[in-house]
Amino acid sequence: MDSAAATTAAVVVLAVLCGGGAEAWTGEIRGRVVCDVCADAAIGPEDHVLEGAEVAVLCITKSGEVLNYQAFTDSKGVYTVAETMPESDRWESCLARPISSFHDRCAKRGDSHSGVKFTYNRPSGHSHTVKPFLYKPTSVPVYCS
Repeated sequence: MDSAAATTAAVVVLAVLCGGGAEAWTGEIRGRVVCDVCADAAIGPEDHVLEGAEVAVLCITKSGEVLNYQAFTDSKGVYTVAETMPESDRWESCLARPISSFHDRCAKRGDSHSGVKFTYNRPSGHSHTVKPFLYKPTSVPVYCS
């Protein structure tokens, strides 16, 4: 390979690695899923997080593309969805909704809303926190009365 061809190849590789000058944008959505033990719609000391609960997040980008994400909560009851994309395709609005809880004793959705819709206007690298999703127990303990 002569020096002109090597220089051209290096420029092409550099352009591909740099993304052709397009800025990358990173967004993150996170939230928690909690067992509302007393079914009082308030998170208190008697409530506990739900590990393994499923949450769906649907986002529409600036370019009009619909992106569907599926997330599961970790041992702290937290789910996270993150994406890196060109700034021109960044999330514009999203809908997060609980899908299921795999806990036999706390599997009934306690929220009156089927999901939380929000505009995603965070700068790159910042996360949007969704209010906790609540599940009710199949039977409320006596001490809650």
